[in-house]
Amino acid sequence: MELLSQHSGLWLLGLAAALAVTGLVAGVMAGLLGVGGGIVIVPVLYHLFTLLGIDESVRMHLAVGTSLATIIPTSIISSRAHRRKGSLDMNLIRALMPGVVVGVIVGSVASRFLGGGMLTAVFACVALLVALNMAFKRDGFSVADGLPGRAGTALLGGGIGGVSTLMGIGGGTLSVPLLNALKVPMHTAVGTGALLGTVISVPGALAFVLNGLDVPLRPPFSLGYVNLLGFALIVPATLLTTGWGATLAHRTDARRLRRVFAAFLALTSLRMFYGLLT
Repeated sequence: MELLSQHSGLWLLGLAAALAVTGLVAGVMAGLLGVGGGIVIVPVLYHLFTLLGIDESVRMHLAVGTSLATIIPTSIISSRAHRRKGSLDMNLIRALMPGVVVGVIVGSVASRFLGGGMLTAVFACVALLVALNMAFKRDGFSVADGLPGRAGTALLGGGIGGVSTLMGIGGGTLSVPLLNALKVPMHTAVGTGALLGTVISVPGALAFVLNGLDVPLRPPFSLGYVNLLGFALIVPATLLTTGWGATLAHRTDARRLRRVFAAFLALTSLRMFYGLLT
C-alpha cells in the first residue's frame, strides 16, 4: 500500500488508459503488418514509462518483461491457429528448438546482469536492423536453400532465442525474415515463429519476474519486472484488435504500411540511442 500511496488516483488511471491503448495499437499493427506484438509493445511501453517518470534504471526491464508476459497467451493462440491451418513444420521446429532453448537460457541469465542502458542498446540495434529489412527487403530474396546444417541451425536458433529474450519479443520478428531468407515458405515461417514465441516467452517472462523481485522504483502492480496491470490490459486489447488489423491489411497498401512502420522503428531506435548518449 505504501507504493500505491506514492501515486495519485489520476496517475494510476492515466497509466491504465495508456496500457490499454498500447494493447490496441499492438494488436492493430500485428494484424496489419504481420509482425509480433512485442516489437510494438516494447517501444511503446518504453516511451510510456518515460512520460510517466518511471526511473531509468528499471524502465527498459519493465518494458521487456511485461512484453514477454503478454506474448505467452497470444503466441499459444496463434500457434494453435497455425497448426490447424497446417502451417507448422514440426521437422523445422525440432531442428531449431534446442538452439532456441539454449539461447533463451543465456538471454534470461544475461538479463539479470545487464543494466537498463545495455538492454536499451540491444533493442535499439536490432530494431534498426528490422526497420531496414522491412523498408528495403526485395521480394523473393534468399541467402540459401534451407537450414545451414546442424551447427549453423543451432547458432541460428540460439541467436533467435537469446536476442528475442533480451528484446522482449516472441521470436517471429527475427525468425520469420531469417527463415524466409532460407527459402522457408512464408506461411511456414510465420507458424514456426508463433510456436517459438511460446518457447521464448514463458521462461523469458519468468526470468524477468525473478530478476526484478524486491527491486525498488518499480511502478504499482509489478511482479518483478512484469507489470501485472499492463498484462491485464494489453492482452485483451491485443486479441481484440489483431483481427481488425488483418482486415485493414487487405484494404491498404501493405508495402507503404511496412515502410511507415519501419520509419517508426527507426525513429524509436534513434531516440533510444540519443537517450543513451545524453
